Amino acid sequence: MRAALAAATDDRLVYDLDGIGRQYAALRTELPGVAVRFAMKACPLDEVLAHLAALGSGFDAASPQEIAQALRTGVPPELIHYGNTVKSDRNIAEAHRLGVRDFATDCLEDVAAIAEHAPGARVFCRIATTGDGALWGLSRKFGCSPEDALRVLEAARAAGLVPSGLSVHVGSQQLTAEAWSAAVDSLEEVLEALTWRGIRIDRINLGGGLPALGVLDRHGHPLEPPLDKMFAVIREGMARLSAASEVPLEFLVEPGRHLVADHGAIRAHVARLSSRRQLDGTDADWLYLSCGKFNGLYEMDQLQYRLEFPTHPGGQFVNAVVAGPTCDSDDAYAQDGLVRVPRALASGDPVWIHSCGAYATAYTTRGFNGFEPLPYLCVGGAGAADGAAGGGPA
Repeated sequence: MRAALAAATDDRLVYDLDGIGRQYAALRTELPGVAVRFAMKACPLDEVLAHLAALGSGFDAASPQEIAQALRTGVPPELIHYGNTVKSDRNIAEAHRLGVRDFATDCLEDVAAIAEHAPGARVFCRIATTGDGALWGLSRKFGCSPEDALRVLEAARAAGLVPSGLSVHVGSQQLTAEAWSAAVDSLEEVLEALTWRGIRIDRINLGGGLPALGVLDRHGHPLEPPLDKMFAVIREGMARLSAASEVPLEFLVEPGRHLVADHGAIRAHVARLSSRRQLDGTDADWLYLSCGKFNGLYEMDQLQYRLEFPTHPGGQFVNAVVAGPTCDSDDAYAQDGLVRVPRALASGDPVWIHSCGAYATAYTTRGFNGFEPLPYLCVGGAGAADGAAGGGPA
């Protein structure tokens, strides 16, 4: 990937397929026997999806369009589930037509719609979590209480659906092992209550949340999630849930950023390094880059990406606010988290932005302020391929 960044003469995203493959293999080693359903929203590029499919991954899809894209990799429909609890009648019917038979749910209204438009389907109920410890908590829009989960799966059984499982999501970029322990507590509580009601589920979906390792928090401090402890807690939790179940359980995970974030980087360039007097009388240095929140770095509100300046390995440095090129005040790192950058930077100098492989393409606008989506290059895997982030391969 570094060679591809060095060789690039214009801005582009670079994905290391071999690195993604190694991350996938490491995950399977840490969680043996657990099925992987890659969260497609994290990196919906055909080359990345095809590489993961060839390694044995299935997919967590959130729309019929994602389901269709997943099917184009050659995976069978049984390795794809509709993991979005928010879906219209038309969405459900189209997913069923495409062959998907596993649907996430979290409310009675959705159960009724699945029963009508995907009769006989398997459903797994998503239990809400607090999201504590995560950069993005996901605690309100998705999931129901443990009490509601019982009603939801009882209604599914009564409607002719198969109440097959439970799921959780501890929050995106989760930084604590305790979140997984609390999630297992909730799952165990519901599992035992379902058994008492004669509902014997056979699948536990542990969701996403596994973190990337190469990013900084919004103040510029390294994030050091206890990944080894997380995996140990997850393995212990799986053993607890298996012991509490009267039938063998299948376990799934839905990693997104954990597989791709640290194996994608952007070759961008410096637009300008400037110094301006602020209203409080202090001077502030600003580094404006050729890409930002709207074309590659959407998550800059909660984290900082590591920057490398290959043509300036030394010299004097200044502490600057980093911002993107658009005429939008949100297009900047948090202004209380300054970044050390070379004082000698000039317009046009290359900058490498590391660990931005998650959501870099998915969140990119189609050209806000005229700044187009970045083209991308996939290296490794079966071979290199160029593409345009706004469409298919170029």
